[in-house]
Amino acid sequence: MLAKIGSAAVVGLEAQSIEVEVDARRAGQGGILILVGLPDAAVRESGERVRAAIRNSGLNFPSNQHITINLAPADLRKEGPAYDLPIAIGILAASGQLPLPKLEGVVMLGELSLDGSLRHVRGVLPVADMARHNGVKAIFAPACDAPEAALIPDVLVYPVETLAQLVAHFQGFQPLQPLPSGVQLVSQPPPPAVDFAEIQGQEHAKRALEVVAAGGHNMLMIGPPGAGKTLMARAMPGILPLLALEEALEVTRVYSVADMLPPDTPLIQQRPFRAPHHTISNAGLVGGGHWPRPGEISLAHRGVLFLDEMPEFNSKVLEVMRQPMEDKLVTISRAQGSLTFPANFMLIAAMNPCPCGYYGDPERACTCPTGIIQRYRKRISGPLLDRIDIHIEVPRVPFEKLSRATQGEPSTVIRARIEAARERQRVRMQGTGLACNADMGPAELRQFCALRDDAQSLMRAAMRQMHLSARAYHRILKVARTIADLEGVPQIQVHHLAEALQYRTRVLDV
Repeated sequence: MLAKIGSAAVVGLEAQSIEVEVDARRAGQGGILILVGLPDAAVRESGERVRAAIRNSGLNFPSNQHITINLAPADLRKEGPAYDLPIAIGILAASGQLPLPKLEGVVMLGELSLDGSLRHVRGVLPVADMARHNGVKAIFAPACDAPEAALIPDVLVYPVETLAQLVAHFQGFQPLQPLPSGVQLVSQPPPPAVDFAEIQGQEHAKRALEVVAAGGHNMLMIGPPGAGKTLMARAMPGILPLLALEEALEVTRVYSVADMLPPDTPLIQQRPFRAPHHTISNAGLVGGGHWPRPGEISLAHRGVLFLDEMPEFNSKVLEVMRQPMEDKLVTISRAQGSLTFPANFMLIAAMNPCPCGYYGDPERACTCPTGIIQRYRKRISGPLLDRIDIHIEVPRVPFEKLSRATQGEPSTVIRARIEAARERQRVRMQGTGLACNADMGPAELRQFCALRDDAQSLMRAAMRQMHLSARAYHRILKVARTIADLEGVPQIQVHHLAEALQYRTRVLDV
């Protein structure tokens, strides 16, 4: 008998329909199980897992039959243990233990334990999205992954604890109940791990971070050790606005495919904050591997990528970020084809002015020779620096500011201003598909960042004196637009442009 069970393969951030075909024919003495369809090692091992799971679930494994299992289409490589469940159901159906009509128009996935219980699998969210677009009426997934699939509307999602439970459902003895679909967005973010009110001094740097958060810009902080660079960067999540529903689904899809979705968190609603160590590889940062997976820049999508001690990163690793910072996505090419992952992130980097950290410090002398300082700074290339909108010097905090009893503005107050600025950007760019000022292209700059005559004169002088590139010119306009949004002004004015130019003075060039 021939049985066909629907399943799916995750390729990049998308899922592709897979049909598990099981043919069972009576053999002579002993049974044979053959699995074809470009399976990897984990899929090839599913035969033994399925055999043990069926027997330990109190069901009959057809040991005297010749079983051929084909994962179609045969030219697409299959990886992972998610095919255990459809293979087991296909074997039971092909051997006459399950009614075939009830198995039509459904999608199944799940890894089987030897006792028949189902384990977690990655990529359930894109599978549910694929099922909706293909008109699939129901999805059967492990109970721990079913809430993730239920984020997609118009698809019935059945949580499955064990193989025996699913068999009882199809036999009509104990029907499963589908989960309610839909998304419940939180209205209030959790309290920040680091509140801006606890950061003493550094008003200039905190203002720059507010501009960064309001417009989605990139930023480089340069200062001696202990000045508060890392602390301020880690306070960023506390002032970032909550993700919109579309953004939350984008981020959740990335984490689902990377198998990094937190337990009991089917939907990520906080903007990501990623802080990789400087020993990270190219593949770890931008993504890659034999089966390409998202890297840190994709895991920071719609959030923050923090690079502490930026010159300590391998220069080749840093250079691979240049194109994703412009295109907001990264393409990974392999012999089998190319995969594209989103990479729309805010880069916040921190570094010391020299290897010892005290070049230019008024209280402690630098011990680094001039040549070593130059080599240290050249680890970050000019083209990469040109893609960073805001360059801020973070000096040592004096004792008077550290010891004062008063606190600064709390993160909640700053977040309210940032959310208001983001709302102005959303209304202004409605219909363009853009989320914030940093996403604007040349067409949007002409439309939304027109300068008055006095601002034109200031920009002309700055271009001549600061030797700005065309990219720098556009990024200054974006920052000025964000500063105007924070102030609630519809048009860029001279003082907005002056503040944006002030942030463009590259400390490493001084």
